[in-house]
Amino acid sequence: MPFDHDTVTGFSKSFGLFYLIALSVGVLIYAYWPSNRKRFEKAASSIVSDDEDRPWQ
Repeated sequence: MPFDHDTVTGFSKSFGLFYLIALSVGVLIYAYWPSNRKRFEKAASSIVSDDEDRPWQ
């Protein structure tokens, strides 16, 4: 099997596609894992409290 430019480009595009799909699935699993819920809720509520969620007067 010769390693010309077309072969290497096709392999790298295919590998990159599967790599990004696997990475995206991993991130989604991490984000929706039930034990991470409290951590994400705490992070969401610590940025802006309820009394700060209004325009400045």
